[in-house]
Amino acid sequence: MPQAPATPKRSSRRHDREIVALALPAFGALVAEPLFLMVDSAVIGHLGTPQLAGLGIAAALLTTAVNVFVFLAYATTAAVARRLGAGDLPAAIRQGMDGIWLALLLGAVVIAVVLPTAPALIGLFGASDTAAPYAVTYLRISSIGIPAMLVVLAATGVLRGLQNTRTPLYVAIGGFTANAALNIALVYGAGLGIAGSAWGTVIAQCAMAAVYLVVVVRGARKHHAPLRPDLAGIRACAQAGVPLLVRTLSLRAILMIATAVAARLGDVDVAAHQIVLTLWSLLAFALDAIAIAGQAIIGRYLGASDTQGAKAACRRMVQWGIAAGVLLGLLVALSRPLFIPLFTTDPSVRDALLPALLVVAVVQPVSGLVYVLDGVLMGAGDGPYLAWAMLATLAVFAPVALAVPAMGGGLTALWWVMGLMMAVRMITLWGRARSGRWIVTGAVRA
Repeated sequence: MPQAPATPKRSSRRHDREIVALALPAFGALVAEPLFLMVDSAVIGHLGTPQLAGLGIAAALLTTAVNVFVFLAYATTAAVARRLGAGDLPAAIRQGMDGIWLALLLGAVVIAVVLPTAPALIGLFGASDTAAPYAVTYLRISSIGIPAMLVVLAATGVLRGLQNTRTPLYVAIGGFTANAALNIALVYGAGLGIAGSAWGTVIAQCAMAAVYLVVVVRGARKHHAPLRPDLAGIRACAQAGVPLLVRTLSLRAILMIATAVAARLGDVDVAAHQIVLTLWSLLAFALDAIAIAGQAIIGRYLGASDTQGAKAACRRMVQWGIAAGVLLGLLVALSRPLFIPLFTTDPSVRDALLPALLVVAVVQPVSGLVYVLDGVLMGAGDGPYLAWAMLATLAVFAPVALAVPAMGGGLTALWWVMGLMMAVRMITLWGRARSGRWIVTGAVRA
């Protein structure tokens, strides 16, 4: 006897279970990255304001050097999920291995660029004479861990595509714990200062990459997927990632412009900006947990040619994203006086933080919608549109942000411009989602 079609209520419950099963572990894994930086900020912040300002500039460059290649995770998640939905698990794992080999190659290139050019890169931000030496030290040491960071991205994408977000959670918890312990031991116990914090992060990231490689290699052997590099597969991964690379470069340009503007406002403002940006990143990764679920779920539905399931999942995730944004906004607004002392004892930095954090709280519902739609379109493999949309956002943001110092604005004004940036992203992504042009079925997006 044929089954009755699922009612909207039953369909919502099914999607809720899928979202929760993937998003909750993904949340824990995602917040580990900004928590790494929050630990560094908390430890270094008590060394002094110049050290914290140096960390802020170096961290912006380091995260840019890594996160421009976030397509290693996002594109891999979508591609592996499509193969999974189409019932071809060995091909899914093989595609993931190509992504890991690409990560190692890109990591070697980034180290070769960053190590000799670190002072010049720091100088581009207009860092003060007191903050610049600390920024160079942190950037040079941390860059050694970049290949490990990229392997973590690629391997995480493989597991997410296979609908496994629990293993990344366990690895992230172990990495965060090790990073915190190493930071305290090396900065204070060994007296290495900001260099100790950088070395702690490098060691923790390398350990995480090693665990991921063991898990993925074991899965490849179990399903008879080849481990050796495949030049054609690596090239295909790189080509598929180009639109997402453009999208990510545009986003990182926005964040770097914001940090450069804050640096020109003075050490107090750039130190406060570093704390606000760290918290903003933590909130972004929290909201991105639903987007990660969206990438995996949408990719699987489209791989199985289930367009109705993909549309229903998209609608439900939008509801989740907005609700999560409202909740996080309220949490930030109410608790901001409580957590600021954890990062700095400087009264001037605290005064700059309070109003800027309120802006972050107000923008969170918009952010929730943006991250979910971003994840849905990534899961659908709609990279070219995401690239053009982010370029348009950068074109709006850059001139307004650069005008803040000239118009006598401070850190709060800069963060209102960040809110404008999120509003532009919302408009471009919402229009695409409503059009339905992102829906392309099959094991591979043509």
